[in-house]
Amino acid sequence: MARVPIGFELQEEGHKGDPALINVTQINVNYPGYPQDQPEVAPGGSEPGLYPSVSDNSPAPIGFEGHVQSELKENGEDNSVSVNMDSPQNEEAGEDEEGGAKVEKDKEEEETKLIDRFTQQMINEKATLVFRDGKRKIDYVLAYEPEDNEDLKKEQRRNTFEKNLIEEGLELEHEGKETSKNGKTCFTKVHVPWETMLRYAELLNVKMPLAVNDMETQLESCFENCWKKFPSPFELDEDLLPEEPNYFTAPFNRSRMDQGQFVIKDKDTFFTHAQRSKICYEILSRAHFLDLDDDDDKFNKKFGVRKLVDNQTYNAAYPLHDGRYHSDHSLLTVGKDNDRHLLYELWARPGRWYKYQPLDQIRGYFGEKVGIYFSWLGFYTSMLIPVAIAGVVAFIYGLATIMDDVPSTEICEDPVISNYTMCPMCDQRCSYWHLSDSCTYSRATYLFDNPATVCFAIVMALWASFFLEFWKRRQAEIEYEWDVADFEEGEETVRPEYEASVSRRRTNPVTNREEPYVPGWSKGFRYFTSFSILLFFLALVLAAVFSVILYRIVMSAILYGNSESIIKTRASFISSISAACINLVIILILNMFYQRVAYFLTELEQHRTLTEWEDAFTFKMFLFQFVNFYSSIFYIAFFKGKFVGRPGDYNRSLLDKRQEECDPSGCLIELCIQLGIVMVGKQIINNVKEILIPKLMVWFRSRQSLKETSEEKVYSRWEQDYNLASMPALGLFDEYLEMVIQYGFVTIFVAAFPLAPLFALLNNVIEIRVDAYKFTTQWKRPLAERAQDIGIWFGILRGISAIAVISNAAIIAFTSEFIPKLVYLYGYSPDQTLSGYTNFSLSEFKVQYFAPQSVPDDPKMEIFGNVTQCRYRGYFADDPSSPGEYKYTMAYWHILAAKLAFVVVFENLVVFCTWLVMYLVPDMPYKVKLQMLRENFLAKEALFSADSIQKQRERKNASSN
Repeated sequence: MARVPIGFELQEEGHKGDPALINVTQINVNYPGYPQDQPEVAPGGSEPGLYPSVSDNSPAPIGFEGHVQSELKENGEDNSVSVNMDSPQNEEAGEDEEGGAKVEKDKEEEETKLIDRFTQQMINEKATLVFRDGKRKIDYVLAYEPEDNEDLKKEQRRNTFEKNLIEEGLELEHEGKETSKNGKTCFTKVHVPWETMLRYAELLNVKMPLAVNDMETQLESCFENCWKKFPSPFELDEDLLPEEPNYFTAPFNRSRMDQGQFVIKDKDTFFTHAQRSKICYEILSRAHFLDLDDDDDKFNKKFGVRKLVDNQTYNAAYPLHDGRYHSDHSLLTVGKDNDRHLLYELWARPGRWYKYQPLDQIRGYFGEKVGIYFSWLGFYTSMLIPVAIAGVVAFIYGLATIMDDVPSTEICEDPVISNYTMCPMCDQRCSYWHLSDSCTYSRATYLFDNPATVCFAIVMALWASFFLEFWKRRQAEIEYEWDVADFEEGEETVRPEYEASVSRRRTNPVTNREEPYVPGWSKGFRYFTSFSILLFFLALVLAAVFSVILYRIVMSAILYGNSESIIKTRASFISSISAACINLVIILILNMFYQRVAYFLTELEQHRTLTEWEDAFTFKMFLFQFVNFYSSIFYIAFFKGKFVGRPGDYNRSLLDKRQEECDPSGCLIELCIQLGIVMVGKQIINNVKEILIPKLMVWFRSRQSLKETSEEKVYSRWEQDYNLASMPALGLFDEYLEMVIQYGFVTIFVAAFPLAPLFALLNNVIEIRVDAYKFTTQWKRPLAERAQDIGIWFGILRGISAIAVISNAAIIAFTSEFIPKLVYLYGYSPDQTLSGYTNFSLSEFKVQYFAPQSVPDDPKMEIFGNVTQCRYRGYFADDPSSPGEYKYTMAYWHILAAKLAFVVVFENLVVFCTWLVMYLVPDMPYKVKLQMLRENFLAKEALFSADSIQKQRERKNASSN
């Protein structure tokens, strides 16, 4: 008797007793390309000579077909798999040619043979996408590499697991290792027959087409109709990508299907490949692999293909790609070979970087979860275009007016101000220096610290609000169009791992069914433990940042004490760059470690559904990454140079060391350097890693298969896909995390680096195509998972946007020179200009009051003479009543009040504009709301119709009796 699927025990009432379909061991093959009269083979046994032979010219490694094809053709060769239907031997064209002379007839024959070989190749490719009968699709593949001394338990697990799959209604077909090109891999092909598909589609509440959407064209606005008439270079060619019909949908029900309420044109295409593989995986993830008694079997943990892959019983489990992604013929003239080929040509090719993405095709091939990711990434990238342009304009403004900046001109050219004697930047090792030494620093600072940057920061704060609000609208459209609006409430099932790990059961008061249950006290204890461990590791991250700060302090002191003038004058610059590079390396190392910690803590918390698990894991990882990436930047932006003290009274609370000081022109350029290195460096490393590592893995795995030149073996589609790299276990987490961290750089610190949106835009254009290339050519086809939205990432983005408002206000007020310059311009300048601002921002100190440890070892009297006083950055004045004591000037308090007022006004302005945008922009477009109402109406009508038909049947049966 078939086992009830785990998690569906009480949903099976009325549907028990479905006959399990047989395991295929011998099939009469009547399909082109297959030899007839196959010998009978036991399941799992070897099947030599089952498939037709191929030529000695082995295909290029997966992912490199296009690179090798042209080179081989120049030599008169072909690297494609070839099947000869008439003879196992391949004849070489032109064998009887003499002296290089060719007859026209020979050329025609050679061309015919090439066409035949290509046709045979395509037949062979399609043949390995189905079972041996040429009809049943391969929905999933299980691969394993048995060894001579293999543990007997693995074989027993496989046999039991496959037996239970057959009992669940699946059909299996085996390929022995003798048929594989590498000679060591066995494959089990899985097919979900029609009746099993129907049963599980109903259990999983899969939405299927109910009626054609008759409102879509009616709701199009006049503007949309006019816009479509204008040609755009960014639009995809409609001839290559015909528009698919749009349907109203409803949860699938077998009884309603029998009444003809669903649109079923063809049984083979009614369920998409993504839906078939998802349903197949649901069965694979719940089938047991140990023979246990019913009492022990109820709560045991010995089930699921994922555990079998983890313990290497199977080496891989994956759905098949549709075929090769590369073709010799043009997509325009001949059309697509398969959906994978279409996606590569329209989406994954680098030359298509400027085109819109075929999102519906991506969703249909990879599933809603992957489709939503690429939809969000494309939306985010398009929204970056206007702010990237604005950032470049702000930077160009700074570049164009750099020579007109009065304070930096005074530092560089004024004969008096540029020769000011400045106080030493560190204890003992540092000596006095001239203000002109910071000329380059002050010029570079103005590029990012000018009035245009302030305006740009306000624009970016508003942009973040617009981005989130308009994405909510776009997300509502996607939820409706892709039938995932109520996925988390109605369709999502309990995680098998949760069912296995939770032994306590209770009756759900809503569904009145027994289900796993974690009591409140257990949840509280688990969350408290997880939170405590989380705080500990966050403290470790801060300790790593602290070590980088100490490195900066020590390195600055060493460089300032260097005798070489070229090094001493650039000490702060060198220490900033080297510290940023070290910080980047630490970030990348800690990232790998903390990922394991977050995974362990999330498993400890025992989350019920996959969405809950992913949200909890995402929050922990982002918290780690937030502190990891941003802590050093926050230090430079808000702490460096703010608590130094003054000459004669330096703050030495940090390990009895004098803290870092900012250059007289400010710390903003250091913040810009740190941002540039961490942000751009991370993007470069990630892109190189995402391109090279999958290619190297595919080449390494496929080279063993390509060494085999036997004509008796076909390089089948399932083996080609087996040699592809696997999608990371965490799925799209790394992709989302990379983009959200980038979003933080773009919004939180944009006041210090207005070019951040430009670098983000350039990176994302590359990122979309790199990710598309990975998914289409380098990775096994991922499981087509469903999702309703981007999950907890939206809440994280909203939190980042809120932090960005405060951060940019504080950077402009407390890190840049914008507010002090305004106060001087309108409160202290005698001629309403910035002339004299440099002198205004520097204070004088009498060197006789230096603390003993601050006196320079080498005062360099040959350059500075007998120094009696030096200048430093700050607003202090000598207290006449207390010699050696200094107090803040009135200008300091005026500037502080102006800074606080700016922060309050800036934040309230942005908050008001954000509220206004949220009020004016509805979360759901009007046309989507109408279509949802129409769909609900049709679903109710179908329900009433089904009930009416059922009553008529009952009355007819009653009257006949």
